[in-house]
Amino acid sequence: MPTPQELCLIRLCKLDVFQLTIKSSLRKLFIVLGILTVLLSSFVLTFHNVTVRVLFSEHLVLGLFLLGGYVKPDLQNSFLLMFMRMLLVVPLMASLSFKLYPSAGKELKDLFNRERRDILIQALGCGVLMFVYIASLYIDIGLIPTGIALTLFFTYPVFTALLSWRFFGDRPTLFRWLVMGIILVGSALTIPQSSATYSSHTIAIGIFASFGAGIVYAFYCIIAQKCLEKFHPVPFTWISFTSTLLLSGISLLFWPAAIAQLDWTPLWIGSIFSGLVSFIGHTLNNVGIRMVGASTASIIGSSSPALTALVAWITISETLNVIQSVGIGVVTLGIALLSAEGFVKSFKIRS
Repeated sequence: MPTPQELCLIRLCKLDVFQLTIKSSLRKLFIVLGILTVLLSSFVLTFHNVTVRVLFSEHLVLGLFLLGGYVKPDLQNSFLLMFMRMLLVVPLMASLSFKLYPSAGKELKDLFNRERRDILIQALGCGVLMFVYIASLYIDIGLIPTGIALTLFFTYPVFTALLSWRFFGDRPTLFRWLVMGIILVGSALTIPQSSATYSSHTIAIGIFASFGAGIVYAFYCIIAQKCLEKFHPVPFTWISFTSTLLLSGISLLFWPAAIAQLDWTPLWIGSIFSGLVSFIGHTLNNVGIRMVGASTASIIGSSSPALTALVAWITISETLNVIQSVGIGVVTLGIALLSAEGFVKSFKIRS
C-alpha cells in the first residue's frame, strides 16, 4: 500500500499530465483556428477580385442578375476604382490599426527625425509600388479571366527569389530553381488562346499587366522586408494604403476618367463592397499570421489563384479549359513548395 505522501505525489503527477494534455490540445486548436482564419482571408479576398472583374465587364452573377461592364479596363478607370476603394479602406484601417497598436502614432512622428529618414523613404517607396501593382492588377483582371490574372500575378515569388539573391545574397538552391521553373511552366499553361471573346491584343496586354504587377510586387516585398526590420507592420501598411489613395487621386487630376458617362450607383456599391471585403480579408490575414506565423500563412495563401478561379466559376460562370485548370494547379503547388521551403528553413533555425 502506498503511503499518503506517495499518493499525494501520484495525484500531482496525474494533475501535471492532465494540464499538459489540456495545454497541448489548446495549442493544436489554436493552430487549427489560425489556419482556418488565413484560409478564410484568402477566400474573402477572392470576392474583391471578382467584384473588380464585374465592374469592368458584364457577367451573369449567380445565374440570376446581369451586372457589370460599368467602366472600361484602362488605366484611368483603374485609378478611379482604386481611389473609390481606398477612400473607404484607409479610414477603416486607421480606426482599427491604431487601436491594435497604440504606439503607431509615435512611430509615424519619429519617421520625420533625420536618423529615420531612410525608413520614411522606404515606406513611401513601398506605397508607390503598391499603387503601381494594384493599378496593373486591376487592368489585367479587367482584360483576362480572373483566375488566370491572379495565377499570372502569383508568379511574383519567382521574381522575389531572384531579387533576394541580387540584394541580400540569398542564392536560390537547386530545389528553388526547380520549383521556380515549375511555376513558370504552370503560368504558361494558363495563358488563354485568342478567340471571339479575347483578342490576341487584349490577351497580350493582360499578360503584360499581370507579370508587370507581379514584378512590381516582388520589389515591394524586398523593400518591405528591409523596412520592417526597423518599422512596425501596422503603421507601415497604413502608409502604403494612404500613399495609394493619394497617388490615385493625383493621377485622376492629370488623367481624368470620363466621369460624365458613368453609372455612379453600381460603381459606389461595387467599390464599397470590394473595400469592405479587402479590409476584412487583410485583417483576417494579419490575425492568422499572429496565430500561425508568416511562413505557414504564406503556404495557405498559395491557394488564392485556385480559390479565385473557383469563386469566379461559381459566381460569374467564368470557365477555364482543362489545360488552364492544370496550369493553375501547377502554379499553386509551386508557390506552396516555395513557401514550404521557407517554413522548413525557419523551423530549423528555431529548433
